[in-house]
Amino acid sequence: MSMDLSTRKTVSSQSMREESRSDRPVRRSLFRRLLRWGGFAFIFLAAIIFGGFLHFADSITTLKPPLEPKADAIVVLTGGYQRIDQAVELLRSGAGHRLLISGAHPTTTPSQIRRLTQSSVGLFNCCVDIGYDAIDTIGNAREAAKWIHAKGYKSVLVVTNNYHMPRSLAELKYVDPATDFIPYPVVNSDLKTKNWFTDPNALRTMISEYAKVLLTGARNLTGLGRPVGLRSQEQSDDPD
Repeated sequence: MSMDLSTRKTVSSQSMREESRSDRPVRRSLFRRLLRWGGFAFIFLAAIIFGGFLHFADSITTLKPPLEPKADAIVVLTGGYQRIDQAVELLRSGAGHRLLISGAHPTTTPSQIRRLTQSSVGLFNCCVDIGYDAIDTIGNAREAAKWIHAKGYKSVLVVTNNYHMPRSLAELKYVDPATDFIPYPVVNSDLKTKNWFTDPNALRTMISEYAKVLLTGARNLTGLGRPVGLRSQEQSDDPD
């Protein structure tokens, strides 16, 4: 009786070991399959991202301002006086009835901007508004949308750098899909004829901006992780 029990245990133990050995090739095969498909998925995703970057770079380098710009108003996103100079020139030429300079630093006065752009007092008093609330591109969009709705404008020229334009338009259209935003890019350098991919600074700027465009797209699609972008809102949320 004891011999039979011992024999059964031995047979059972051997059977379990044999089953374990037989399962190993199955597990290895499954692991290899998952690893292979994971590699394919990674390569596919990398190809999509790289292809998207090439498309982004091509759209930036070929982006041109309209030959005869015309809209109800003009919005310039701060980040350099070259942008503001161009926006003021558009206002002078009658491309829009009024100009918003969005995202100005709180210490910058209208008279300083007027002198730097060599504009007349009459032009600034008549037709230029300065927004001090925006602290980033999302804030620019919210500040501009509030101004646009208050004035009742339907079409707006958007003045910013060429590489910054896709993200700016994405944020503007997200908060204000009803308005017709017309891009007017300010080109700091001729990226079309210049081998920008051999220039470390230009390449770094393009990659950084493309990453921000992807983040903006994901954020706008999900509605998650959107910062306030406005000084007034952040101050009102400050517990101090």
